Amino acid sequence: MKSLHVAMLGCGVVGTEVARRILENGDDLAQRTGARLELTAVAVRDADKERPGIPAELLTTDAQAAIAGADIVIELMGGIEPARELILAALRSGASVVTANKALLAESYGELMQAADSAEVRLEHEAAVAGAIPIIRPVGDSLAGDRITRVMGIVNGTTNYILDQMDSEGWDFDPALRTAQELGFAEADPTADIGGHDAAAKAAILAAIAFHTPVTIDDVDVEGITGVTADMIETARAQGFTIKLLAICEELADSPEGPGVSARVYPALLPRDHVLSGVGGAFNAVFVEAEAAGELMFYGQGAGGAPTASAVLGDVVSVGRRKVLGGRGQYERAVAVRRPVLPISAITTRYQITLDVFDRPGVLSRVTEVFASEQVSIELVQQTQVVDEPEGTEQRAKLVIATHSGTDAALRRTVDRLAALDVVNALTSVLRIEGH
Repeated sequence: MKSLHVAMLGCGVVGTEVARRILENGDDLAQRTGARLELTAVAVRDADKERPGIPAELLTTDAQAAIAGADIVIELMGGIEPARELILAALRSGASVVTANKALLAESYGELMQAADSAEVRLEHEAAVAGAIPIIRPVGDSLAGDRITRVMGIVNGTTNYILDQMDSEGWDFDPALRTAQELGFAEADPTADIGGHDAAAKAAILAAIAFHTPVTIDDVDVEGITGVTADMIETARAQGFTIKLLAICEELADSPEGPGVSARVYPALLPRDHVLSGVGGAFNAVFVEAEAAGELMFYGQGAGGAPTASAVLGDVVSVGRRKVLGGRGQYERAVAVRRPVLPISAITTRYQITLDVFDRPGVLSRVTEVFASEQVSIELVQQTQVVDEPEGTEQRAKLVIATHSGTDAALRRTVDRLAALDVVNALTSVLRIEGH
């Protein structure tokens, strides 16, 4: 049986799992691939560090030497550089590349795909979005004959775990984050996750594939979950909603700014009977809407060594089969059509606005006048008197206002004007409503 030389760049949690499975499951992988996968080198920063299950003779600090002569290169080192240059070097040498590097793909997707196409090899990246969940290939290949109109998903397990604990346990943000870190669901520095940047990178990749147009992370509007409080969670529950950090990519045909594509990440309200509301813990799920296929959902483990390794090895087997069978490698998914990526102001959405107002006659009238002047329609108003006010201070009330659909630009102007009213003590929260 023919052998394919496999080099790996990086050997962290996922890399160790991938290497172990290649070494231990060689016969099974050979049957599925049509060739034996021979791990020839593992490039690491410290070759003297012991890595259980990986022979020391495979370890090297020379990444360029590891790439030389490889048929398949697995990039799991992360970051932008030197990963970008190493991937380009591998592609130019005729090696197919498998990567889980969402940050790099979100920045340089078109460039890397073009390089693979020029070299007539493959660049696969199923593990870059939603861990073990097959989503890249279904969106890019299985639905290639359909027209995708919207992709909406929970693509970050850390934030989903935090929000799920806040909802189920009544915790505030900080204790939920600490617990996530203690359980290994959050990094010591969780900024990329809780700030929404990890989800934004994945949104850029999904938008590029779904809408066949170049999208980078700089095109994605991002809002994280650090401002979500226990009171916001409770208010959402009272209104029949749950709060989830969503990555949303959609085609905008009739926006005020013309046709284009939107890619965005923010915490949003979902009806509690929506399928994504039931996605708990550190799980991920992606909801796809297509013209002919209708509504599809992909659900499963979104992170972790073994789940991510599953996606990586699926890509390795796929590119290995192509090496065995021959034929042209890559095709350009991302630049078939160049559509403008529109700002968030162009989307149509709904808001839930929570205001801390002074409990005076005429307050509601002042508030509703702002909505009327901006031509934003109100669906629901709920008023609750604020309790535990210090004696001698003016009583306040909480107003929860849900709007009908409107452009994000008009809704944002409304919010800004509400915040400036002298009858408003504080703008407590503004959340978009999705899933209706």
